[in-house]
Amino acid sequence: MTIRLLLFLSLASLHAAPKPNIVYILADDMGYGDVQCLNPERGKIPTPHMDRLAAEGMVFTDAHSSSSVCTPTRYGVLTGRYNWRTHLQKGVLWGYSAPLIDADRLTVPALLKQQGYKTAMVGKWHLGMDLPVIEGKPIMDGPPDARKPRQTHIDWKGEIKNGPVDRGFDYLYGISASLDMAPYIWIENDRFVGTADNSQPTKPAPGFKKDQVLPEIGRKTVEYIEKQDGSKPFFIYVPLTSPHTPIVPTEEWKGKSGLGSYGDFQMQTDHVIGEIMKAVDASDFADNTLVIVTADNGCSKAARIDRLEAQGHFPSAHLRGSKADLWDGGHRVPFIVRWPKVVKAGSTSDQTIGLTDLMATCAELSGATLPDDAGEDSISFAPALKGETIESTRKGVIHHSISGHFAYRQGKWKLLLAKGSGGWTSPTEKQVKKGAPVAQLYDLEADPGETKNLYESHPEVVERLLKQLESDVSRGRSTDGAAAKNDVAEIELWKSGK
Repeated sequence: MTIRLLLFLSLASLHAAPKPNIVYILADDMGYGDVQCLNPERGKIPTPHMDRLAAEGMVFTDAHSSSSVCTPTRYGVLTGRYNWRTHLQKGVLWGYSAPLIDADRLTVPALLKQQGYKTAMVGKWHLGMDLPVIEGKPIMDGPPDARKPRQTHIDWKGEIKNGPVDRGFDYLYGISASLDMAPYIWIENDRFVGTADNSQPTKPAPGFKKDQVLPEIGRKTVEYIEKQDGSKPFFIYVPLTSPHTPIVPTEEWKGKSGLGSYGDFQMQTDHVIGEIMKAVDASDFADNTLVIVTADNGCSKAARIDRLEAQGHFPSAHLRGSKADLWDGGHRVPFIVRWPKVVKAGSTSDQTIGLTDLMATCAELSGATLPDDAGEDSISFAPALKGETIESTRKGVIHHSISGHFAYRQGKWKLLLAKGSGGWTSPTEKQVKKGAPVAQLYDLEADPGETKNLYESHPEVVERLLKQLESDVSRGRSTDGAAAKNDVAEIELWKSGK
């Protein structure tokens, strides 16, 4: 057999290989140290299902959400683009907010639909949608971003527009935002499931119980997977509502961890992930299903981190900070993958990746080519799944805090354009002592806990990283390709002054 024929057969086999199913589970406010196998010495919450997923697949030890809070990260996951390129320069959206993803922007599910995938979402959206209103009235009385409005004017039987089913998903069963944000009602596709009371907007719709949302997400996801017959590949995005506030484990999980409600809720979160894994394992397509479990940011202080640490559990493991912060505890997240057909069991990767990288990875795995105006901040981590080096055109990864503070990571170096945490952990920007350096620089190889600020002693490193950050921001993209435009004219890099 000639070399040419062998090459032809090899390429033909590769082309004929079935595209993988993709199950993407995004936990809400789950710290890196909240997964037992990632934090064996300082983690006290049992997570047997995620531990098994890691044993059967690969752990990425240096994976980062694109922001240290909810909405911005979700935008990055689904678009492959940093949120601060939009008008969302800080904070998050609310349950009644308008859509953040533009109608003409390519999303991961839309890309995969073009490649013959079925697409579904079950869980928390938190990216805005256009809710139907009564007789042209405003959505609510008062500011449109109110978390707990006094009066709303929603048409509960009307059509919801510019939500998930208008952004690439064939099917949706979920809620508009977090469980601590009204409205409290299920949405299926583009309709509400039942009706709520406009005069009592913070009252859940009949049958809607906050402690049943997590298990219901699990049940609906399992139901979807069980309906697949393998004739077409599928992508299901499962953004969980846990262990985010309200911390509401169901009765059978209360007291299980011995660490309080947060520990119990994290155990239940792991259980739901296990139920989804069980559904995949019971199918005929388990070997060719890529399961990814990760989180949108670090653990929230609502978990009472001080109490957990006093009991020996450190939600951020060895990292400094937590949700909302620029320090790694705010955005270095668990990232576990299993794909029996490709990924070596029990393997790890220390290559730096971001949650914006789902877009380019899905493009490579499905055989698609990303257009220049999509996934501007996304690179494919597909090579890492085979134990190979990621071929990245991106020079570094950009971090963003709840207050819009920026940081830039390149190799072992991390530059923070903030005097303190840039978020909720002390010292905050207002708490930093007078005379402190205007920014921070850390060598993460020598100092993963970000304790020794080298900003003033390594000006050449600061200059190099800052120049690259400025370029990535101004070019409208951080990857190779035609220059793109940000949605806003100016992006302020130095939020605390230079």
